[in-house]
Amino acid sequence: MSVNERKEKPGWFSIKEAAEYLAVGEPTLYRWMKEGQITYRKVGDSTRFLQEDLDAVTKVYPSQEEVKKVVCLCPVCHHDELVEGRVQSTGLVYFRPKKTKFWTLKDSNIDTHARMCPRCGSVFLFGDLEKLAALKSANQAAAHADPAPPSEAPPVS
Repeated sequence: MSVNERKEKPGWFSIKEAAEYLAVGEPTLYRWMKEGQITYRKVGDSTRFLQEDLDAVTKVYPSQEEVKKVVCLCPVCHHDELVEGRVQSTGLVYFRPKKTKFWTLKDSNIDTHARMCPRCGSVFLFGDLEKLAALKSANQAAAHADPAPPSEAPPVS
């Protein structure tokens, strides 16, 4: 049974059919099974796959251009035009990571910018990823540099 006939009739895929569907060799499929990278089922002595198992093994690695396109697409109504701007209250709106040391609060504000969909009115906030990465590495460095606080000895009576 060919892959084209498979699309018309859902069902089980054998090892050979699964390898053909994924355009890989049977040894690759066996290796993926051994490494736990693909879900399979045993029916008696035979190994079978559902199409959803085979589709799940496919991973997509988007390019930076694709990521930029997604940032310019409204996730609510899928309109492809977002208006750039800022959300403002009595001052600028910042993001502050949860585990920031107290004495670094002034430097831990991450500037945000916003985009609004002109069709549905949804507003989306985006933060400065470079600043977040710098804060995370500074926090990790501070955590490794801080010695453990000395344990207090009980008072002598």
